[in-house]
Amino acid sequence: MITTRRAMMRRVALLCACASLAAAFAPVSTAAVARPGRTLLDAKKQKKKDLQAPKPVRERKVKDDMIEVDGVVLEALPSANFRVEIGATKTSLMCTISGKIRKNYVKILVGDSVKVVLSPYDLTKGRITFRERN
Repeated sequence: MITTRRAMMRRVALLCACASLAAAFAPVSTAAVARPGRTLLDAKKQKKKDLQAPKPVRERKVKDDMIEVDGVVLEALPSANFRVEIGATKTSLMCTISGKIRKNYVKILVGDSVKVVLSPYDLTKGRITFRERN
């Protein structure tokens, strides 16, 4: 009786070892195969990202309290300031460059047509937000 119980315990241990080896060397599904240089977690994130709907195109918000006018650059001054003449009233304003134009190194020259945003509190100063292509 002891030998059969011992033999049975060896068989169970052998089956468990075989099952764990089979699981270790089992083929991996193609969806979870990581590309070279990527981890398995990155592959799962990419699969999750592919299942998501595409993001909608963002529309530019129009600010109600800002006044946007077109103008022409009359004079370039130091410290990224410009004297701009507004086309409608022929008045000249002191304008500075907006952050996006400064960040993207957009060159503004005398004679360029630009879009200027004015604050309703001080109509003599503005900010250049766009340079028109001529």
